[in-house]
Formats: sequence, structure tokens, C-alpha cells
Amino acid sequence: MTDTLLLLVAAFVAGALNAVAGGGSFLTLPTLVFTGMPPVAANATGTVALLPGYMAGAWGFREDMAPPPGLSMRSVVLLSVVGGSLGAALLLVTPDATFRKVVPWLLLAATALFAFGPQLRQWAGSAQHGGAASAWKAGLGMLLVAGYGGYFNGGLGILLLALLGLLGQTQLNAMNGMKNLVSALLTAIAVAIYAAGGIVHWQEALVMMLAATAGGYGGARVARRLPAPVLRWGIVATGLVMAGLFFWKQ
Repeated sequence: MTDTLLLLVAAFVAGALNAVAGGGSFLTLPTLVFTGMPPVAANATGTVALLPGYMAGAWGFREDMAPPPGLSMRSVVLLSVVGGSLGAALLLVTPDATFRKVVPWLLLAATALFAFGPQLRQWAGSAQHGGAASAWKAGLGMLLVAGYGGYFNGGLGILLLALLGLLGQTQLNAMNGMKNLVSALLTAIAVAIYAAGGIVHWQEALVMMLAATAGGYGGARVARRLPAPVLRWGIVATGLVMAGLFFWKQ
């Protein structure tokens, strides 16, 4: 009962954070590991819980979606599916002991991405004035980011927004639409591979999925009352604490 309550609270808050700023995976993964779930299964199960939010976000921006320069919508979809599949397959063959060592570094990297997200997007916006990337560079960038998302979801939104900016996309709604579409596609295929590999704990995933969805709708109203800098640095502090705990456990 205590573990279930922890998962409900973590997923609810994660859903609210993802709705207004991102960073929900900083809570879901450590909480699942804390309840005794192996790290690889915890990563997969937490990703399942976040899928409805990505799908809802993609649907909400369906009228604004436009592929970035250098890529067609078909190629974006294909690269998202292929990259997500490769990342998920890599997670399946990663031993728990190895992933446990990698997790704190991934959390630190994702926290840094989140902390410096505005500067990263600004840099991407400045770099795009040099012209749109070539098709192969754009495709490689999308494939690598999708692979990262299939393996580890933290900081994915920041990476995608930065990539779209580098590729020459300028309309914010189109960027958010593509970010949510790519996230939904790669997460969906990753979840299918996780399920086929038998590493998803479905009872916990469904509980967290419901709580995360409720958090995305209701919790966001509370979170949005906080000043943006307070919310951002609170998430960064959470990421650093969680990474520190994983380092300490090693």
C-alpha cells in the first residue's frame, strides 16, 4: 500500500510537471527503483506511464504540425519509429547492473539539458540562421535523438526542440507539435518492444498512467501558479538529488 501511494504521488506530480515544464521522469524512475523494481524494468515501466501524455499533446497540436526543413513528415515518422526501436532494443540487452551504473549519469545529463534548456534553444535559434541542414544531417540528428528517447526518456523534449531549431524550424507551435508527435511515436514503439521483452510491470504502469494523466490535467493548474524560475530550478534540484542518491547507492 505504501509503495502504491508513492507511485501515485510520483506519477501525479510527474504528469503535472510534464504538462507545464517537463522533468517528470526525474521522479518516476527513481520512485520505481526505490520500491524495489530493477532499474531496466523501472525505466520501461515509467516510460509506459508517460505515453498517454505524449499522445494527448500530439493530438492537441495536430493542426500546427509541420516537418522541419530537410525532412518530410513521412521521414520524421520513419526515423522516430526506427530510432525508438533501436533505443528500446538497446535497453532490453542492457544488464541491470550496467544500467544501474549508467542511470545517475543519464539523470545528470538530463538535468543539465533541462537546466540549460533556454540557452540551448536560443543557441539553436541562432545557429539556424546559417541555413537549413542537409537532408542526411537532419535525418541523422532525428535518428540519434529518437534512439536516445527509446533508451532513456529524460530530457527528450529539450533535445527535440533544440534539434528542430537547428534544422531551421521557427514556428513555436509547429515545433511543439513535432516534438510531441516524435515523442509519442518513439515512445509507442519503445513500449511495444519493452512489452515484447517482458520487462514492463503492468500493474504499476497502469496505476501510474492514471495518476500521470490526472496530474497532467489537474496538477498543472497548481504548478502553473508557481513562478517559472522557481518551478524550473525546483525540477533541477530534484534531478540532482535523485542522481546523487543513485551515486550514493553505488
